[in-house]
Amino acid sequence: MGSVLALSSSPGHQNWPFSTEPPLSRWDTHPAHWDSPPRWERKDGRLPNPGSFHSLHRSCKDVFPHQIEGVKMIINKTLSSFFKVSHSVHLSAVSPSYYRFHVEHLQSDDYSKDKEAPALIGEMDSSGSLNAHALLHLTERVRARTVFQTQQSQFVTWQFETEYRGSDFTAAVTVANPDILRESVILVAHFLQSVSSGLVLGGELVYHRGRAEEGGILTLAGQYSRPNWVATLNAGKGGAHASYYHRANKQIQVGVEFEASTRTQETTTSFGYQMELPEANMVFRGMINSRCIIGGVLEKRLSPLPATVIMGAFVNHRGDKLQVGLGVTVG
Repeated sequence: MGSVLALSSSPGHQNWPFSTEPPLSRWDTHPAHWDSPPRWERKDGRLPNPGSFHSLHRSCKDVFPHQIEGVKMIINKTLSSFFKVSHSVHLSAVSPSYYRFHVEHLQSDDYSKDKEAPALIGEMDSSGSLNAHALLHLTERVRARTVFQTQQSQFVTWQFETEYRGSDFTAAVTVANPDILRESVILVAHFLQSVSSGLVLGGELVYHRGRAEEGGILTLAGQYSRPNWVATLNAGKGGAHASYYHRANKQIQVGVEFEASTRTQETTTSFGYQMELPEANMVFRGMINSRCIIGGVLEKRLSPLPATVIMGAFVNHRGDKLQVGLGVTVG
């Protein structure tokens, strides 16, 4: 889930281009292995595990391009089969420029082949802000996750999550920012149940307690999937989030999202698509939404070099603004 502090905001995309809010950290979402979607069919004929609650809209979200602005360079280095590091430099005219150091310590070789799960992940930037994750498979069915986030010298998030994956259901409980002195805590409970090979039903319950307020939000969720398309709906007191993902063929994927928030009284409809050109080692993602924002990102693998060039542009026609970005990833 990443930081559950974002739960009080509108669902879905939180930072479209030209938002007045700062961009979310990559740590605000699970690593891909944590939310891996279930297989369509099980060979034994039993219902499949529905996967994580956080991955319900992932198929659609992966089609949309990520915002890119300024100039960014990432250098990845694998020191051993257990240890990986990366260096990131981002120069921007809109947000503060930064340098970021990222490190991953992996599980043993046999473990990583099946789970692809790093045990420890840490990231620190030039301002002194730290993001640290511990991802552990306690048993074959139980996963634990701990997150600590600081902004310079102040703690902003400390979060503990436990997830149990049964043969045809997933249950998870998260405790975030517990503070005994201030008598505040955020509790989140998730549950998903496979009703059939394609239908998943479940819900999310968020409970927040503080000195000034106390309350809870219940969100119901449903997903129906087939081998080439997925339809998902989340609806509750906080709003609604619906998405539809469709794989037209091996090269083209499309996605549509509708988001409505009762807090901001705003609705947004977005259309995104992804086109892959394997012969040219290229992937293009584009999007357009009801806020008159159009954007696209092109990724080009420079074979045989271990490098990828990313170019993107986002235009806000309503605000008459333009953002252009260039990124290079090595390793």
